[in-house]
Amino acid sequence: MSTPIDSSRAASIVASILPYSRYLKRTLASEPGLQQELLDQLPNPFLWEEMLDFLQHPAISLEDEADLHRLLRQLRKRVILRLAARDLAGLADLNEVMTTMTALADTTIRFALEFLHTAMTHPGHFGKPTGEKTGTEQQLLIVAMGKLGGGELNVSSDVDLIFIYPEDGETDGRKSITNHEFFVRLGRKLIASLSDYTVDGYVFRVDMRLRPHGENSPLAISLPMLEDYFITQGREWERHAWIKSRVITGSSVAEATLMELIVRPFVFRKYLDFEAYEAMRSLHAQLRKEVDRRELHDNIKLGPGGIREIEFITQVFQLIRGGRDADLCIRPTLGVLRRLRQKQPLPGQTIEELTEAYCFLRKLEHRLQYLDDQQTQNLPQHPDEQTLIARSMGFTGYGDFLDHLDLHRQNVTRHFEQIFAARRKSPRHDTFARIRPEQSGDHETVEAFSKQLQTLGYLDPGKITARVRQFYDSTFFRQLTHSSQERIFELMPTLMEVIARFPPVDITLERILRLLEKIGQYPAYLALLQEHPQTLPRVAKLASVSQWASDYLGRHPILLDELLTSSGLHILPDWPALKTELTHQLHHVNIPKVQMVEWQMDVLRHFQHAQVFRLLVTDLEGDLLLEKLSDHLTELADLILDNVLQLAWQGLKKKHRELPAFAIIGYGKLGGKELGYASDLDIVFLYRDDHPDAASIYTKLAQNINLWLTSHTSAGILYETDLRLRPNGTSGLLVNSIEAFTQYQYEQAWVWEHQALTRARFVVGDREAGEMFEQMRKNMLCQPRDLVKLKREILMMRSKMLEAHPNPTPLFDIKHDRGGIIDVEFIVQYLVLGYAHRYPQLTGNIGNIALLKLAGELGLTSAGKATAALTAYRELRRTQHQLRLSGTPEPAGTALSRDVSQKFARVANNHLSDARQAVFQLWEDIFGT
Repeated sequence: MSTPIDSSRAASIVASILPYSRYLKRTLASEPGLQQELLDQLPNPFLWEEMLDFLQHPAISLEDEADLHRLLRQLRKRVILRLAARDLAGLADLNEVMTTMTALADTTIRFALEFLHTAMTHPGHFGKPTGEKTGTEQQLLIVAMGKLGGGELNVSSDVDLIFIYPEDGETDGRKSITNHEFFVRLGRKLIASLSDYTVDGYVFRVDMRLRPHGENSPLAISLPMLEDYFITQGREWERHAWIKSRVITGSSVAEATLMELIVRPFVFRKYLDFEAYEAMRSLHAQLRKEVDRRELHDNIKLGPGGIREIEFITQVFQLIRGGRDADLCIRPTLGVLRRLRQKQPLPGQTIEELTEAYCFLRKLEHRLQYLDDQQTQNLPQHPDEQTLIARSMGFTGYGDFLDHLDLHRQNVTRHFEQIFAARRKSPRHDTFARIRPEQSGDHETVEAFSKQLQTLGYLDPGKITARVRQFYDSTFFRQLTHSSQERIFELMPTLMEVIARFPPVDITLERILRLLEKIGQYPAYLALLQEHPQTLPRVAKLASVSQWASDYLGRHPILLDELLTSSGLHILPDWPALKTELTHQLHHVNIPKVQMVEWQMDVLRHFQHAQVFRLLVTDLEGDLLLEKLSDHLTELADLILDNVLQLAWQGLKKKHRELPAFAIIGYGKLGGKELGYASDLDIVFLYRDDHPDAASIYTKLAQNINLWLTSHTSAGILYETDLRLRPNGTSGLLVNSIEAFTQYQYEQAWVWEHQALTRARFVVGDREAGEMFEQMRKNMLCQPRDLVKLKREILMMRSKMLEAHPNPTPLFDIKHDRGGIIDVEFIVQYLVLGYAHRYPQLTGNIGNIALLKLAGELGLTSAGKATAALTAYRELRRTQHQLRLSGTPEPAGTALSRDVSQKFARVANNHLSDARQAVFQLWEDIFGT
C-alpha cells in the first residue's frame, strides 16, 4: 500500500535510515543519480510489474551478455535501495520485504533465461533442443528451492536452484549438441548472469548444491534421472528441502509432471508419516554438531532457537500429514503456521510464540544484511554495530534488544524440544525382560518375563508369555524389517503394562497382537505408537470391548491418528461444518491435477472412515443410543452420496445439461435410516429427462457412482452397494425414468417389492425427481389391497426367507429366526401395505419403532402389544449391534452364552425370551399364525 510522502519528508526519511546501512550510503554516494529516483519512488512498493518494465524499457537494447549483466545489476541496485529504505523506515512490513525479493529473483531469472535461450537456439548456433521421444522443443525447468521456493527470500540471500530438462535428445542447429550439453551450457551462462561480480555488483549468489548428488553431479539432469534418483537414492533431508520447491520457468506440462508425479510422491507420503520425527531429530543433531564445530551459537538462523528450528517444526507436520491434507502442501513458513493454528496439532499459544519469534528473527536477519549487503545471520561483535542493530530493531540499547531476542529464542527452543523430545518409554522399559525369537530356548529370560507379568497383575502369566513367544516366532514377525521388529520390541513393555488394565487380558492381548500384525507392515504407524504412547491405552480400551473396532483399526491404521488426543472424539458430528470441510478438501487448490480422481476418492474414504470411527468410539463409551447412531450413520451416507453424485457427474465426458435430472433412492437400512457400521447401501437410480440420450448418459453416471463407492483404493472402499432392488433386479436396466419406474410398480412389481418400497426414500439428487418419486411411493402404498391375499403372500415370502437363511445351530439368530428382527419388519410392512389407504400417515419414513407405536394408536393392534413389540425390536437391534461389535458376551450384567457367532449375531436360545415372546404375540395378533 502506497503512503503519500512529500519530497522533503522523503529526504528526511532516507537521511534517518542511512546510518543503519553502509551499503545504501556507499551506493548513493557512488551513483548520486539514484538518490532522486529513490526519493520519488519511496512511497511505492517495488512490484514485479515495475521490475519487468525496467528490464523491457524500449530505450534499452541488449546486444550481448555484458549488456544483460549490467541491466540486471542496475535493477537489483534500485530494488534493494528502495526496499531497504522502506523497511528501515517502517514503511514496509515483513511480507513486502520477502515478496519483493522473491519477485526480483523470479523476474531476473526468467528474463536472463529467455535472453540466453534465444541466443543459444539461433539456427546458426546450437538450434532448438528437441525431445527424442516427443519431438517437441525442450525448455529448461528451473526449480527454486529454499526461501526462494517458499516465496520468502531475504534481502541478501543466495538463491538455491536446480536445473531440469524434460527429456534427452539433440539440438537442431548448425552446431548440434545433446540436450544435456545444451542445458548444462545454458545453466552455466544463467549462473554467470546472476552471480558474477562486475563493476555494477551482482544480482544473486547461486547455490546449486541441492541437486541430486550435489556438487559431484551434472549441472542439469533430465526428469527421468530425477525420478530414478528419488526412488532409489533420495534421502530424508531432501524430502525437507523439496517441500519448498517451486518451478519458476519451463512449460506447464513439464512442470505438472515434475511436481505432481515425481516430487509430490517423494515428499508427501499417502500415509501419516510419523517416522518424520526421528528423521528430524537426526537432522537437527547434525545441525547442532555443525553449529558447535563452527561456533555459530550467535547465528540467528542456525543457532539454538533460530529460524531453522521454526522451519523444522512446520516441516515435520507437513511431512507427517501433507500426504492426506492438501492444506499443508504449501511452502511459506508463516503460511504453514497459520494452517497449524486452524488444525490445532499444537496449542494456540505455541503457534503464536513461534510466529512472533519468526517475524522478529526475519526482521533482524534483514537488518544484519542491510549493513553491508552481506549474507550473514551472525550477531555483530563490535559495539558500534551492536548499537546500530538495536536501534534499527526499535530498542534504545543492545542489552534490551538481547533480552527480547533471548526470550524469542528460548521460546523456540522450548517448543522445539517439546515436539522433538526423545520418545517417552515405559518406566519398566529398561528392566523388562526381552523375549526374542532367537532366545526361545532361554528359559531364564522367559521365566523373568513371566514373573514381571505376574507383578503387573496377570492371573495366568504363563499363558500370556506363551502367546507372546508364539507371536515373535510367527512367520509374520520374522518377515518384518529389522527396524519394525525393534519398534515392536520397544513397544512391548508398555503394551504389557497397558493391557493389564483392560480385562479380559487374554482377549485384549489377542486383539492387540492381531492389530500389530495388520499395522506392522507400516513402520510409520509403529512410529506413531512410539512417538505418542498416550494412544496405547486408548487402543487397548477399544480392543478390550470390541473385536470389530480392533479389526476396523487394523484395516484403516491411519485412524490411529484420531486417538492422539481424546478431545473431539466424543463430540457428536456437526454435519453442516463437516460438509463444508469435505467440500474444501475435495476441491482444494493443492490437489494434484494429474491424479485428481484418485486423490478425491481417497479424501472421501478417509473422511468416511474417520467419521465412522469417531461415532464408534462414542458408541463404545455408551454415550449414544442405537437409533441416534443410525441417524448419524445415515446422515454420513447421505453426505457421501451427495458428493459422489456431483463428482461422478463432473467426470462424465458427455453431458447435455449443467445439472443432472437424476435421483438416488435409498432402500433397506439406508432408506429406513437404520444403517449400521458395516451396512451396504441398497440404492436405485431414477431420472426425469426426455432427452434422446438421457438413458445412456444416466446409465454411465450410475456406473460411475457405483465405481466411486465400491472401488478399492489404498484407502479402502466407501460402501458395498446392492443394486438388485431396481425393476426386474439384475436383469433390469441400471437406471429407469420416473415414468417407467411408476409403471413397473403398478403393473409388474411383486408384493415383496412393495414391501421394500415401505422403507424407500429419496436420498440425494434432483429435488423435483425426488418429489416425483415420493409422491409415486405414497400413491402406491395407499392402494387398497385384499388383506387376505396380502397376508398370504407376505407369509409365503417370510417362509422363503427362513429357507434362505437356515440356522443349523441350537442358538437363536437375532435377525433371521422366528421372533427376531425380520418378523417385526414384516409386521410393519404388512400394516403399511394393508392400511395406508385408510391411514396415509403410515407412509411416513419414520422408522419401524415409530410405525409400531402409530399402529397401536390407530387401533390396528392393541397398544400394549405394539409397545411390547417395539420395545422388543429395540432390544433385539441393540443386542445384535453389541454382539457384532464385541464378538463376546456383554459384561453389563447379562448372562449371554459364550458360544456366540459374531457373524450371524446368534445367542443362547433362552436369551431374549421376553423380547421374542412379545414379537410372537404381535405376530399372532396380526397374522393369526
